[in-house]
Amino acid sequence: MFTDQTPARPKLRVNTIMQAVRARVNNCQISVLSAAEDRTGLIPAFLKLRKQIFVDHLGWNIPHSAVFEAEQYDRPDSVYVVVHDGSSVLAGARLLNTTSTDPDGRFSYMIRDAYLHQLSGLPSAICDAAPTVDPKVWELTRLVTYPGIQLSERILQATDQFLASVGAEQCLFLGSPAFMRMASRMGYATRKLGAVQHNQDGSFLAFSTNVLTPHSRTGTQ
Repeated sequence: MFTDQTPARPKLRVNTIMQAVRARVNNCQISVLSAAEDRTGLIPAFLKLRKQIFVDHLGWNIPHSAVFEAEQYDRPDSVYVVVHDGSSVLAGARLLNTTSTDPDGRFSYMIRDAYLHQLSGLPSAICDAAPTVDPKVWELTRLVTYPGIQLSERILQATDQFLASVGAEQCLFLGSPAFMRMASRMGYATRKLGAVQHNQDGSFLAFSTNVLTPHSRTGTQ
């Protein structure tokens, strides 16, 4: 009987691609930077990766162009944690201080705006009480990694080091329950800000962690 072997070819190609990507992970570096500090196009490459994963792969209904996924929280004062091999971005996340607002003063940061019924795509029940506005508290959102590689821990460690360097004491996260469990395993004191929420894209929640001091961070590596 004739058997079509065509489906095996894409699988082989994907495996080959992933082997190459994993090899690059060993040589990657992490940059923490704002748009004004980006001299090599890492932030546009990060926005492109977000579009590829969130929109093209996961099918999220969020604002995007043909190339990039960007929104009102991608601002001049946003800080990006980018994992890259040269100019090729493999993973990243966005940081925003909780005192930040957009130029019109309408939006602050994602978790707070969701609680204040400002975002149609996120429920206000994401938090049990009004999220803080404090210069020592930052928010991390839009965590994304290239499929098949594990870089979330490295992003969290780099985030913690940056936040400690600017005198931050706490970080708020919007992510999956698995991400909160990972942070707990790494030694962070995690606290839910509200109940776990569910939609067609999966389960997510808002939670907070402490920022580790350099001394206490040693035990998380």
